Amino acid sequence: MRSESPGRALMALAVISGTEGLGLLGYALYDVVQAIRVGVTGPAEVSSGPALFIQILVFAVLGVGLLLVARGWLRAQRWSRSPFILAQLIALLVGFPVAQSSTGPERAVGAALVVLALAGGVVALTPQVGRAIAVNDSKAD
Repeated sequence: MRSESPGRALMALAVISGTEGLGLLGYALYDVVQAIRVGVTGPAEVSSGPALFIQILVFAVLGVGLLLVARGWLRAQRWSRSPFILAQLIALLVGFPVAQSSTGPERAVGAALVVLALAGGVVALTPQVGRAIAVNDSKAD
């Protein structure tokens, strides 16, 4: 059952999850465009048609998954918490090295990813979110 208003914490989690999901879908689309424009480039060990296809598929699936998690947050569904926290841990593992990059745009993307992941992880574990999920669970019964 859907609650009437998701609350600010759940809305923030939905925005973070949605932003990350759209970012992953955008990166998958970027890879498709680059493959069409310049082809598969890089060392032969890591750059091939099948490897690029798998990379695009993985980013697209993860992006869609995070958009579904965002929808779950808006509906105060308990299942949203675990995949969201796992995604934030992965984002931290990816974001820290990217934030230490030598180029400005990559550093900015990495820093934004770390900030989103930290904020999302902290908010997802707050008592306020736990209560909102519990209230929604009790309405479903």
